[in-house]
Amino acid sequence: MNIFRKIFTCTGIVFTFTAAAQERIHVNSFGLAPNTFTDAATRVQQAIAACKDKPGAILEFAPGRYDFYPDSAVKKVYFISNTSSETEVPEKTKTIGLFFENFKDLTIEGNGAEFVFHGKMTTWVFDRCENITMRNVTVDMERPSMSEMTLKTVTPQMVVAAVHPASKYAIIDQHLEWYGPKWGMKIFHAVLADTVKGVYTYSSWTPFQKSTATTIAPNTVQFTGDFSGFKGRPGNVLTVRDGIRDQVGAFIQHCRNVQLEHINMRYMHGLGIVSQFSEDLHYSHIQIMPGEKSGRVMATFADGMHFSGCKGNITITDSHFKGLHDDPVNVHGTHLVITEKVAPRVLKLRFMHHQTYGFQAFFAGDSISFVHAATLQGYANGRVTTARMLNEREMEVTFSTDLPEGIVAGDCLENITWTPSLTIRNCLFEAVNTRGLLVTTRKKVVIEHNRFYRTGMHAILIADDAASWFESGPVQDVLITGNTFEGCGYNLAPDNNYVIAIAPENHQLFKGFMVHHNIRIEDNEFRIYDYPVLTARSTGNLSFTRNRISWMKDYLPQGAPRPAFRLTGCEGVKLNRNAWQVPFKPAVLLQSMTAKAIKTDLPVEVKP
Repeated sequence: MNIFRKIFTCTGIVFTFTAAAQERIHVNSFGLAPNTFTDAATRVQQAIAACKDKPGAILEFAPGRYDFYPDSAVKKVYFISNTSSETEVPEKTKTIGLFFENFKDLTIEGNGAEFVFHGKMTTWVFDRCENITMRNVTVDMERPSMSEMTLKTVTPQMVVAAVHPASKYAIIDQHLEWYGPKWGMKIFHAVLADTVKGVYTYSSWTPFQKSTATTIAPNTVQFTGDFSGFKGRPGNVLTVRDGIRDQVGAFIQHCRNVQLEHINMRYMHGLGIVSQFSEDLHYSHIQIMPGEKSGRVMATFADGMHFSGCKGNITITDSHFKGLHDDPVNVHGTHLVITEKVAPRVLKLRFMHHQTYGFQAFFAGDSISFVHAATLQGYANGRVTTARMLNEREMEVTFSTDLPEGIVAGDCLENITWTPSLTIRNCLFEAVNTRGLLVTTRKKVVIEHNRFYRTGMHAILIADDAASWFESGPVQDVLITGNTFEGCGYNLAPDNNYVIAIAPENHQLFKGFMVHHNIRIEDNEFRIYDYPVLTARSTGNLSFTRNRISWMKDYLPQGAPRPAFRLTGCEGVKLNRNAWQVPFKPAVLLQSMTAKAIKTDLPVEVKP
């Protein structure tokens, strides 16, 4: 008997398998060879099934290409945070290439395999799995749902563009129509990519939709119409997609101890890799970016990684995000609104945002915070004894003790059990028209040694709201250190183009109450092209120290002179000992707070 053992730990638990127990299940044993371009879905699912109830098993692929088609894929209904509403996509069935349900102690070894998906699909799902590792895999789509064309000529009356070969189109009645396997496009969301400058801005398909289109050479189209308001230039790439998030890039739900290693996501349709109510997630050496030889500029339809209602430790390390139509990373919970006090210990709750609903958001034993929506002030805590879905929009939750005095309809509940700690380290964020990171979690957050290169909005946004997206909650311990921020925020000019924004949506400031606490921004490098650096609202114990701020020349035009810092209703602020190499004197604007609330070596202006 082979006595060599493999030992690994997850959250303090030690798992030991003998070498004999680490059975290797080879996909090619099921009659599937790579590079055949036939549908791999059925045989891959057979190989997956063979791994069931075999702790330590390794599902192994030979190098090469594997194609997945919707016809034989697994179909299952999932309600996924931040995806499509009832009117956008009433049917919630996902079309899944690789489906893993109730697996434990499994490794998926790709050996460099490339999974290519045809049609709108969710590439893989981990559902109620534990101790799962996927590594050395590349994911792409034969026809990405993002269409791209490079501008060759631009005049007020005409545009000539070279359409990417993967972006299938037809000219019908002198109008260009995008299409793919079993889909066309009727809703258009456009982003213009200046790949030379690294600037990605919102654009519009409307002038092209209204124009006359003619194919003048293979994959080359001339559009004739009114382009007087179109801001594209020769060499720019216009990228356009539908706005409906009917699938996701990948889905991880009710899982524990998931590791993704050396995964290349070359294109994802809908929302990106979504992790929902899962625990201890470790993602390293992930590339969410087009293949270097693909000629494409966009890798995701929306977010790169989205974490909703998770807990334990989330780590994202040594990863590269490039070419996204939305945020590379978003970490949050969900506020549910109180609609009725059913009994002294029972509440009826409602999902409010049109894209987030239908999933169990509270569980027996969870700790919760009662929150005033207008101020975002948590005013009492409770513990759940039972929770059940009444319908797709409503839940009924019972508590172990009587409800607090003063509770009213319109207040919110935050699940404070399902809140993760977060570490993001050694990552590169670039070629995105929105933000770099969205972070709202009350556990420890470390953002260190990353590079944020020309993100269109705030490089880092710390929000929390109970009125728009209903994404919870407050932060209590955030360290942002050793990062480089270059040329960020241009899509929010001229008034809100701050590199970092701490912006809770508390529509009423409550004296003495701070939404966020203990945020340290230290030892970073800021390369700015305009005056704004940091804005913060309702934050206690905020420090911005030992940072280096320098000026970018010949990048983008700056706006009117204004303070580098805007602070609203904050207290315990330290803003000093920073090194400035800029052609202006930085200053601080205070609103709804006094100069006593800040220690700084910069000039201060106080406004009511």
